[in-house]
Amino acid sequence: MKAILEFIVFGVLGQASLLVGLMAMVGLIMQKKKAYQVCTGTVKTIVGFLIFGVGSSAAQGALTNFQTLFAEGFHLDGVLPLAEAVTGMAQTKFPMVIALIMVCGFGINLLVARFTKFKYIFLTGQHNLYLAALGAILFKALGFSDNVTIVLGALLLGFSAAIFPAIAQPYMRKITGSDDIAIGHYCSLTYALSGWIGEKVGNPEQSTEKLKLPKWLSIFKDYIVSIALSIGVFYYASAIAAGREAVEAVSGGTHWLIYPLMQSLTFAAGLYVIITGVRMFLGEIVPAFVGISEKLIPNSKPALDCPVVFPYAPTATIIGFLSAYAAGLVCMFIFAKVGMPVIIPVAIPYFFIGATAGVFGNSTGGWKGAIVAGAVTGVLIAVGPALMYPVMENIGLLGTAFPETDFNFVGLIIYYIGKLFGLI
Repeated sequence: MKAILEFIVFGVLGQASLLVGLMAMVGLIMQKKKAYQVCTGTVKTIVGFLIFGVGSSAAQGALTNFQTLFAEGFHLDGVLPLAEAVTGMAQTKFPMVIALIMVCGFGINLLVARFTKFKYIFLTGQHNLYLAALGAILFKALGFSDNVTIVLGALLLGFSAAIFPAIAQPYMRKITGSDDIAIGHYCSLTYALSGWIGEKVGNPEQSTEKLKLPKWLSIFKDYIVSIALSIGVFYYASAIAAGREAVEAVSGGTHWLIYPLMQSLTFAAGLYVIITGVRMFLGEIVPAFVGISEKLIPNSKPALDCPVVFPYAPTATIIGFLSAYAAGLVCMFIFAKVGMPVIIPVAIPYFFIGATAGVFGNSTGGWKGAIVAGAVTGVLIAVGPALMYPVMENIGLLGTAFPETDFNFVGLIIYYIGKLFGLI
């Protein structure tokens, strides 16, 4: 039984590419497509998803090395907000509980989408795994048994998977120009806030993609060039601060002054691959999902990982990231001064969350919206983990916390309601 459960959770539901491929296949079959069309659509959906996964891995690799040099160069030590780290630690404590929460939670997501107005099917498998870990952490911290934790965790996951995409959907429609897809990334509160902020501070007609720059700055109109140069500045600052020996320790033989350049270009290449894969993936999953929407769960929409919005405003992605990261650095020094847990701005979540917030802010407020939304997001993904960290400590999970705003919002509410009723 355990082996079967592990296969379902980690072999199918935990592999996002297989999950979306399975959904595409079901949709195509329901549309009574021919066998070769089902095969082609399913394979291209999976391959498109894997392509942007390859791009994400390349970008994350470059950011991980940047983080190493940044921490070494500026002598930083504190809490690292990484969902992967929290989940990995939680799985060592509650492996079966997390697995059952994820399986049952996905089933509840389908039921909620079928029988309520929240017609969203959450297809970002790894984020559902993170939320399953959060459920285990929360309800075990409140002293519940494994069985009660599984039931409550599955309900939390199932309803969250359907409801959170709906929160950001009004602004998602502004980005994509349609209602075909939703955002399946548990920072929906931040993304909705980013869209709202954009409305207040800027003009959507002044989009980051329409910026009229002086001739000497026209090179930045190409988002690949602007990304490489922007990241390059950060990389070189960190490399110089860390010193030659620190760079050579991670460079694999590349000259320490050339290494930051190559990593910056690798990051830009990774982002380009992400955008290419997303375009291919969306070209297959959206038509295939019509079958599920029409037959199995009427009017349903796939909720997909955050890189799906990158092609709609590539320049806003880098503006959002840089703005969020700058705000994270400011928060880090403020927290150190006031005695709060020091949240180290880890580049990977700050990129994906900040970049996405930039696209949402840009959709309603142009370049001003992208900058302000990114900065506010940088603050939120520092404050949230700092407030949630005592919960992590309560069950022995030290040194890390969730950066996702939805997790921290729900987690803090549940935890302190539990304290109010004397469960702790």
